[in-house]
Amino acid sequence: MLVLRGYSRLAGIALLSLGVFVILAPFLWVALQSFKYEIQILQGSWNFEPTMFNYVDVLYSRRSDFLSNIWNSLIVAGVSTLCVLVVGTLAAYSLSRLAWSGWIRNLFLGWTLIFNMIPPLTLVGPWYLIFRQIGMFETLGSLILTHITLHLPMTVWMMMAYFKELPKEIEEAAMVDGCRRIDAFWRISLPLVTPGLIAAGVLAFVFSWNEFSVALNLTGRDTATVPVAIARFAQQYEVQYGQMAAASILSTIPALLLMFFGQRFVVQGLTMGAVK
Repeated sequence: MLVLRGYSRLAGIALLSLGVFVILAPFLWVALQSFKYEIQILQGSWNFEPTMFNYVDVLYSRRSDFLSNIWNSLIVAGVSTLCVLVVGTLAAYSLSRLAWSGWIRNLFLGWTLIFNMIPPLTLVGPWYLIFRQIGMFETLGSLILTHITLHLPMTVWMMMAYFKELPKEIEEAAMVDGCRRIDAFWRISLPLVTPGLIAAGVLAFVFSWNEFSVALNLTGRDTATVPVAIARFAQQYEVQYGQMAAASILSTIPALLLMFFGQRFVVQGLTMGAVK
């Protein structure tokens, strides 16, 4: 283990402190603006009395739909994450355990990898036309389907890494004792990859919660999600900086809570397979 001493230790602490500051400074600046009145934000005043006006206006104003936007985001992120975990886990288990032909497995994995590299904005046009034709435009269902499509490849790859780390002998021993394949998966393999499920679920939920470009084009006023609602505080002739800052801070709370409780599993999931 490398131990830094003297000036090297001080330099390391300074670099880490600088990195933390660079990461946290924008968030702290937005949080500070959320407690100011509009005129104080425009003046750039540092001497001000904190106010909760922006938060009250965002949550309870008659002209604001932010509470319903939060509900829309929770529905879309929750349902899409659940579907992604179910389908992605079954697909990953199938590819890592069942006797697929090599070219079929490679074709599927290659397709998921290539699809994950495609910018979501390039798919908005086809999705827009399809959902208008089938009557699902400006519905939460259309957004759920698109988010499942976007986040499924990541889940498949993450869960495959976890299943490959599990010795096959555990399941084989269970099947020798009379356990069926599905029972071995449900009672043995699935509990052992619970950290992977948590990591994939946290990432899928956060990505879905923060997704903007697809939601902007496929939702209406009643079905808008939180990122779209925040963007609408910037109007043609006016930018409501205080309300936008307050809404931004409120929108980070679910993601921060998930990452706080699941960060250990997320780090483990992202580094799975890197070190044996």
